[in-house]
Amino acid sequence: MISTSSFIDRLTALGVDFFSGVPDSLLSSLSACIVDSFPKDRHIIAANEGAATALCAGYNLSTGRIGCTYMQNSGLGNAINPLLSLCDGQVYGIPVLLIIGWRGEPGVHDEPQHAKQGGVTLSLLDACEIPHEILSTGEEEALVQVERAVEFMKEQSRPYALVVRKGTFLKYESPLPDPSRGDEGLPLTREDAIRVILEHLAPSDAVVSTTGMASRELFELRESRHEGHGRDFLTVGSMGHASQIALSISLQKPHRRVVCLDGDGAAIMHMGSLAISGQNARGNFLHIVLNNGAHESVGGQPTVGLDIDLPKVASAVGYPQVKSVRTEEELSSALDLWRDAPGACFLEVKVRKGHRPDLGRPTATPTQNKQSFTAFLQQ
Repeated sequence: MISTSSFIDRLTALGVDFFSGVPDSLLSSLSACIVDSFPKDRHIIAANEGAATALCAGYNLSTGRIGCTYMQNSGLGNAINPLLSLCDGQVYGIPVLLIIGWRGEPGVHDEPQHAKQGGVTLSLLDACEIPHEILSTGEEEALVQVERAVEFMKEQSRPYALVVRKGTFLKYESPLPDPSRGDEGLPLTREDAIRVILEHLAPSDAVVSTTGMASRELFELRESRHEGHGRDFLTVGSMGHASQIALSISLQKPHRRVVCLDGDGAAIMHMGSLAISGQNARGNFLHIVLNNGAHESVGGQPTVGLDIDLPKVASAVGYPQVKSVRTEEELSSALDLWRDAPGACFLEVKVRKGHRPDLGRPTATPTQNKQSFTAFLQQ
């Protein structure tokens, strides 16, 4: 296994000294080390992987040095546009080092949403004509691979990828305070908030939940309430798109109330979707952002969720009903008001970071979830 500090030291010695990306569980130790090692002007946790690639491109244009974009392989979809239409050698020729966590690697057990992406990761890089290597788990060989990647980028002036398997990096213990807290004094956990939300839903209400902990907690709460799972669509992949799934359902089913359980990282990843919802949603649409200021399901790295005013953004783009709450009483009151609201609602619930250590995963497959949910919508 590889020491994250040695890996980062070798990169910076070779002139790769700017980092941007979206956290990934396989890269959590690496990203924690980056947080501790670089100031904010040389490390930005981006809204999405395409934006991170553009940030690295801007760094290269302004300094002549190479930036590094880190991501889960699911984020390649967000990054392909700037990789091919900005950084590629046939366009501007901008070198960017890609460090890609390989979720769903064939033959390695993983969650179902990673299976397809894991199976095509290397062939996708081939199709994009991005040279790549699977990073060795041996530190000496891995550092040689880093040198080879940087040499290639300096000579060819185009991107290069290092694909990272599970268990490649040693666990990194940060000597610094956790920068992602910012939630002191918040009484509710995310699971507490979802429990309150479920208590206020009618049997006919449909729920679309975002990827990560929210869907897992929703599934287990339904189990504990003996309610079944047909009313919920668990968006286990496709980060940032749950709100548009929910919006479309609400428009096609105007007599059914539809709730989107979103996360701050997901909402920020594709914030433009707020504008589309604000301009198109009707009174049967409730968009709830459970905001803990962290990418919790992949390691707890910070988002800007608790540093910005998401309700003001929602109001500015057209949501007629906007509110931010932090206590159970405030949440219950807001949900009661939503029942009679004349227009679409945006509700931010500020919650503490953290989840139960025994939190399980949905036992139904994505296909089973889809079938039961679509059957519910037809009732």
